[in-house]
Formats: sequence, C-alpha cells, structure tokens
Amino acid sequence: MAVIRVVTSNPGKWFEISQILREEGIECGWVQTSLSEIQAYDLREVVSFSADEAYGRIGGGLLLEDSGLFVEALGGFPGPYSSYVYKTIGIAGLLKLLEGRDDRDAFFLSVVCLVTEAGEKILEEGRVDGYITYSPRGSGGFGFDPIFSPKEADGKTFAEMTPSEKNSLSHRGRAVRRLAVKIKEGY
Repeated sequence: MAVIRVVTSNPGKWFEISQILREEGIECGWVQTSLSEIQAYDLREVVSFSADEAYGRIGGGLLLEDSGLFVEALGGFPGPYSSYVYKTIGIAGLLKLLEGRDDRDAFFLSVVCLVTEAGEKILEEGRVDGYITYSPRGSGGFGFDPIFSPKEADGKTFAEMTPSEKNSLSHRGRAVRRLAVKIKEGY
C-alpha cells in the first residue's frame, strides 16, 4: 500500500488524521499547503473542489478533509463556514449568538476525500451529535472544541478529552475510519 499524503495547512487536523490512519495501519505523510476553498453549503462540494486543485498540483494518493459545526438554533450556521466564523468572531462570538437560547443542539460533520493516483475521488462522511456548552472548557483540540460536547461524552467537551478519546468519538475519526476500510481493501 502506498503512503497516503494528507493535504492540510492545519496542524491540529494533520495530527488527528495521521493518528487515526496510523492506528488503522496506514502509512501517511503531511503535505502542508493551503488550497482554494470555495464557499458552498455542501461540504462534499467544498472538499471535492479542493481535491481537484490538489490533484492538479500534487498528483494522486491524497487525503483531504473539510468539516463544519452545524448549530440547530442558528439554522445550521456556521456549517461549512466554520473556519471563517472561528477566525472572525471566534468562540465568544458564537456563544454571543446563542445567548438566551436553551436549544443548544449541534453536530459536527466531516467529509474526507481520497484522490487516487488515477484522479478518482472517494468520499466518506462522519457525524457526531452534541450540544454547545454555555462557556468554553478544556485546553485540547482546536477550533470550536472547547464549546462542543458530544452526546456520548458524559458532558465533556472535545477540548477536555485526550486526543485518543476525541478521535474515538469525533466526526473526523468516523469519516477517516470509514475511508480507511476502503483504503485497506484497495478502494
């Protein structure tokens, strides 16, 4: 099996994906680069666009991932715009948008894409349901991890978990493991 090259500029994302792939017995390397990211409401469309660009620049044997936090009370916002929202208004801004709201249900969705040597794209998804906490907790992870608590986590936020705990429950972990099955089967 060839080395899978994970394409991302985000060190936290690289750490999580590489840990999961290695646990699955898949060798991987990091292509630390930025790609164009279209603005679209469908994460599959966003990651597919980036995959086409990466294939054109780098070739095949690539894995790309995009994810978003979808807050029910905000109509699914920030969704695929999560990275931009995090950079602009941050955790404090998102919590401000939820002030006075009791409905704090949310989910993280991840879409991973494997681009084969021939340029074929294989996509998988992972989702984790949970809720937005009233204040940030924990120092691990990245992004909105300090305010997202999976329903399966007994009240812990992603940022309060060890990397292994987070990867066992996370949207990214679920998506990458689904893709790992296909990689091990030869696609």
